[in-house]
Amino acid sequence: MAVNASVEETIKKIVMKIVRKPDMEFTPTATFKDLKADSLDVVQILVAIEDTYEIEVNDEEMKNLSDMGSFVAYIEQKIAEKNK
Repeated sequence: MAVNASVEETIKKIVMKIVRKPDMEFTPTATFKDLKADSLDVVQILVAIEDTYEIEVNDEEMKNLSDMGSFVAYIEQKIAEKNK
């Protein structure tokens, strides 16, 4: 992972690699469903992000995230909490 890669760029790379749809549009309003990610894909994405950032993603909190914008913001918040 590049040191200067933003959280959003890193998450985008992880998501696109796992859903294997590099031509899909990763936008703040895109949902996992829009990106054709099934439940197994979502689990793999979460594990990859947890490993990358050494954070723990809460399943209950994930249910409140409707799109990639809120998902990225949630991950950024978790990273900030870890670094306190």
